Amino acid sequence: MLEKAALILECFTPGGGPYRLSELSEQTGLPKPTVHRLAADLVGLGWLERSGPQYRLGAKLFELGSLVPRRRDLRETARPFLQDLFEATRETVHLGVREGVEVIYLERIHGHEALQLPSHIGGSLPLSCTGVGKALLAFSGTALTDEVLSGPLPSLTPHSITDPARLRTALEKIQVSGLAYEEQEAALGVSCIAAPVFAGDATVAALSVAVPCSRFRPAQLAPAVRTAALGLSRVLRGAG
Repeated sequence: MLEKAALILECFTPGGGPYRLSELSEQTGLPKPTVHRLAADLVGLGWLERSGPQYRLGAKLFELGSLVPRRRDLRETARPFLQDLFEATRETVHLGVREGVEVIYLERIHGHEALQLPSHIGGSLPLSCTGVGKALLAFSGTALTDEVLSGPLPSLTPHSITDPARLRTALEKIQVSGLAYEEQEAALGVSCIAAPVFAGDATVAALSVAVPCSRFRPAQLAPAVRTAALGLSRVLRGAG
């Protein structure tokens, strides 16, 4: 039963959901009565939430994920630097880590003018479509880069990079400059600058600032992003 419940939860990819029971049954290959019973149990546990005939992931999953010591400690250590970055830019700030070929968002700070973004705390997006993801991908080794470039590249908007050669060139530029740029690749009308965060020689996270394209001034935003990432990296290296 646990394996079947896991199949249901794993349907909720970054671009997926909410789903009806029939859609969950089709995606998992499980009979509809089985999906109905398991979905009810998952709602009872808070792992799924139901709105009418549709199901989405529940907040309880993020609560459990936030208890993982490594990620919890990283989030707490990063919070002052994220707050400084927000105060310096007054724009939406993210902290993300890599899991497989996706970025998982551990923190997001925004002001009264919240951007319409697909990112949310505990959620995930493809590495290749986001500033945080590209910053992580550029410094996570050639094996991961080759894996991502060998498969179909996902597209969240018409501006997402789907050409492997173009993405490889972008990653090489990130490795030189230490900054990743993303322009309307995850959400229309939004651009982003991100930088990797290191602990020792390992890339453990990335942080970013996302702004409406009308206010995107890389020369003004980049120093603040770089300063926050370097400051957090310095603390993490000292803690190690």
